[in-house]
Amino acid sequence: MARWIIAILLLIALAAAAWFGWRSWQAAQRTAEYARAAAGQQLTALQQTVEALRRDQRANARGLQDVAATHRILRDEVLGLGQRNALLEENVARLADHSHQGAQAVRRDEAELLLSQAQQRLVYAGDLDGARHLYGLAAGVLESMDSPGYLNLRQALLQERSAIDALGPGVRVRTAGQLAQWAAALDSLPAQGTEVVDAQPAWWQQMLSPLVQIRPADPQVLVAGSERVAAGDALQVELTLARAALERGDSEGWRQALQRVDGWLLRLWPDSPQRRSQRHKLAELRGVDLRIALPELGSTLQQLRAMRDGKVAP
Repeated sequence: MARWIIAILLLIALAAAAWFGWRSWQAAQRTAEYARAAAGQQLTALQQTVEALRRDQRANARGLQDVAATHRILRDEVLGLGQRNALLEENVARLADHSHQGAQAVRRDEAELLLSQAQQRLVYAGDLDGARHLYGLAAGVLESMDSPGYLNLRQALLQERSAIDALGPGVRVRTAGQLAQWAAALDSLPAQGTEVVDAQPAWWQQMLSPLVQIRPADPQVLVAGSERVAAGDALQVELTLARAALERGDSEGWRQALQRVDGWLLRLWPDSPQRRSQRHKLAELRGVDLRIALPELGSTLQQLRAMRDGKVAP
């Protein structure tokens, strides 16, 4: 009996040992699986870290290449700056050797610019005052040049300035004043034509004279009030166009505008000595040449450019 009990106890002990061994084996297996999973995760993280390091390495390599390229560019620019500095030093040395000639060249270019602007003021704008001022500045520049070759230029400039001073206020200013006087004189034109009064009017004229004034009618003259107002406005528009053409020196536009003004003059006022006088003055204004024609104009500039091009010895 005791043997059976001992055998049973041994079996129970063996079963318990087997059960505990199986549980320990399972725990060891789970621990190993956990270790393998952790190792796999660590390996994946390590691979990702290595890949990130490789990307950083490639980026650093590209950055180093860019830095190297930038260094090469900077080195080339420094070399270029060195070459430019050498050229500047050479030019400064040349200017130091030929300072007097360089100063004269600069003043000659300044005088050419002033003369060119003065000529443009005269030809395109008819600005005599501005041209005289520019000619005075050019004369001052030429006076500061002591080379004997510029004596002829100063003489030519003196002749050109004298010719311009002889123009006075200029043809455009004088013509603008004459046009203003002509327009102001329109108010003094008689609204009725000159009548020929008989020494002895007829009996029916004597009877109707207290009631009706009989005068000859001009078919070209407008009679209705609205038509005369519109014609007067048209006349003022044409005068404005004539002044604009005068300002810009447009001789053709000036003549055309005054021709239209003459047409409205015939439509607004009947024939009279005053109207004939106004038409005569208008014809004289229409024949005015708005251009400035001077033989001396531009002669100094031509001589200066010939001297600059080496055609004339300075």
